[in-house]
Amino acid sequence: MAHRHSLGHRIAHYVEELAEIAGEFVYDIVAPPRGHHLVTWFVLWGSALMTAVIGWFVYSAGIRIPISPLWREVFGFIYTWYPIWLPLLLLRVLVELWMKYIRLDYIKKAGEVLLEIRVPKIIEKTPRAMELFFMAMYETGAVEYNETYFEGKVRPWFSYEIASFGGDVHFYVWTLSKYRNVLEAQLYAQYPTVEVVEVEDYAKKKVYNPPRNFMWGTYFILQKPDVYPIMTYVDYGLDKETEEEYKVDPLSTLLEYLGSMKKGEEVWIQILVQAYKKRGLKEGQWYSDKDWVKEGQGEVNKIMKRDPKTKSSRKQTATGFPIIPTLTEGEKKQVEAIERSLDKRSFWCTVRLCYHAEKEVLHLRSSSVSGLLGTFRKPFNSNLLNGFKLGWYTDIADPTKDFLFLFGLKNWAMNIFIPRYAKFFIDAFRRRSFFYAPYRNWKSKPYILTCEELATVFHIPGQVITTPTFERIPSKKVEPPANLPI
Repeated sequence: MAHRHSLGHRIAHYVEELAEIAGEFVYDIVAPPRGHHLVTWFVLWGSALMTAVIGWFVYSAGIRIPISPLWREVFGFIYTWYPIWLPLLLLRVLVELWMKYIRLDYIKKAGEVLLEIRVPKIIEKTPRAMELFFMAMYETGAVEYNETYFEGKVRPWFSYEIASFGGDVHFYVWTLSKYRNVLEAQLYAQYPTVEVVEVEDYAKKKVYNPPRNFMWGTYFILQKPDVYPIMTYVDYGLDKETEEEYKVDPLSTLLEYLGSMKKGEEVWIQILVQAYKKRGLKEGQWYSDKDWVKEGQGEVNKIMKRDPKTKSSRKQTATGFPIIPTLTEGEKKQVEAIERSLDKRSFWCTVRLCYHAEKEVLHLRSSSVSGLLGTFRKPFNSNLLNGFKLGWYTDIADPTKDFLFLFGLKNWAMNIFIPRYAKFFIDAFRRRSFFYAPYRNWKSKPYILTCEELATVFHIPGQVITTPTFERIPSKKVEPPANLPI
């Protein structure tokens, strides 16, 4: 058997790298770019559409066109101008490979650490404290051109995680080593009684070995554009200091279900977070990010049917007075929620869920996965606002299965691709990789969540959550007073 680092293995790896870059090129061309390049995109595809329409008209009219001379002219043109387009194409490939290499090197040298948040029995803080923590952790990481293209410096990101090991529920935070001190300081500033300790990475200890065990992973994406917020703790009244027995925590159903997992079952929930700030060439992007605030303001104007400049209605009465739109209670709620979000710190985010089952509990996988999907989404979903829905998952799509079934290839494809997808998903989870290589935007795209939304999905639970398997420490370990007599 060839060694995994043999020449053949390396060539196959390089081919995969080039195929990935080719796929990104195709996506750049086909998908509408984020930012101010929409005009170019529309011109490109408008021209292609016009060409297709003219070609169809010529064909249906029976007009003869000398195809062979035409193709010779086309290929002759391409060949003649290759000294211009080929170096540009190769330069793009070179830059992509170089950026991938130096960023991986930068991340490796930066180091990583996984911290567990051990929660005491008494927590009187509301999720507002967690929102203040996220605001303090808004790290945009300013760079210069030389730092981006020669040092590989990247904008920091964090991973906030909830894991259940046979019903034993834990809270974790993953970060690059250089941000550990500031993260601990901000956590203790808001939650002085918690205990933050460095632990071994649970994701690296797990061995995926089908068919002896089972793994299923998925992304959660948003149902609507991300200018619409999800249901937050403010909507549940947790922004007010009230008695514990009157509080309704949206995390309670999720933690209760995680606590019901059986021995041999594991659930990992990962929320990857990176501060939002428009990026461009200085940050190593060909296209600049969308202006999220501008999109939100545009959505408000659309709901209120008003001109974005004059802030008045576009339509007028017969006598020349602007028509004042009548908003329903739902539309008012949408406008208020969007405007409240626009005033908050915002982050690029993605949410992953990973379910594991050993051989002795494989019969529970269907019910456990279905329950997890429901308990995670329902507390945050709103018909008027936004919510989570299922994105890509480690399986073959149902239409693909139906198509392959016609040719007797369904089981063959499932046996090959499902384990392959699962291994990639676990590797991406372990690396906490999504915003940068090696799993940059793999199988999903980031979306915007504000610090208020993040604090709803991930916060230190209070006494209202009484899950028996959620272990709480008696108190935080503290240093002795400095003024003790010697």
